[in-house]
Amino acid sequence: METEALAKVEQLALKKLKVFKQSRLRYLSRSMLASMFIGFGVIVAFKTGSYFYNVHSPFTYPMAAITFGAAIILISYGGGDLFTGDTFYYSYAALRKKIKWTTTVKLWLWSYGGNVLGAAVFAFLIYTTGLFKEASVNEFLLSVVDKKMHTPTIELFFRGILCNWLVCLAFFIPMSMKEDGAKMFAMMLFVFCFFISGYEHSIANLCTFAIALVLNHPGTISFSGVMHNLIPVTLGNLIGGGVLMSYMYYYVNKPFLEDTKIEHKQ
Repeated sequence: METEALAKVEQLALKKLKVFKQSRLRYLSRSMLASMFIGFGVIVAFKTGSYFYNVHSPFTYPMAAITFGAAIILISYGGGDLFTGDTFYYSYAALRKKIKWTTTVKLWLWSYGGNVLGAAVFAFLIYTTGLFKEASVNEFLLSVVDKKMHTPTIELFFRGILCNWLVCLAFFIPMSMKEDGAKMFAMMLFVFCFFISGYEHSIANLCTFAIALVLNHPGTISFSGVMHNLIPVTLGNLIGGGVLMSYMYYYVNKPFLEDTKIEHKQ
């Protein structure tokens, strides 16, 4: 069963809580790092995709999806607190009564806030580089952002659910693997699946929108468009990680978790 990996999820949640209790500034900084790492993935994905987009190639999205996988490797091995993953870790720890639900919500808010700040800082850094000044580079990015800001709310919500279900699996499944190479391959494969499927990830969107807003963008891309996307996507991500991952794995593994408790007592 998944009990060994779930034990690691619980331990990770408690380690994150320890960092938060020791220093909220340090926890906020780790959250900022996570969205900056996502930002690196966004840049390499759209820079790569733009070469194919400009020649109307059917490989535009597959190539962008493959290269975006760099982001999850950076977060997993480089550290950082990503809101979408935290919806799974903290919810599971709360269901196991290791963390209070009020503390869980507080941790979500701090990680999301740090992710927002990190995205803003990263967007400023990208703006100063001038790498996206030319239309030949930024057209792909702006076209994707425009579509995201005009997708119906209900569709965004359900895309957000499916996205974080898959992204949390990308972190969870490799926990049972021993070799780093296998772990990285599995992570990148899951991220490729979410990207190519067209699902919606709140923090990846946040970073993409922040970059788009500091560029010379059309009037159809706006702050109101950001909110139109992020509110339903964030709520969907919360359900994907908190219900379809943490609650479902807690529920289906509860008998095995109870058996483990009995064995320890004996």
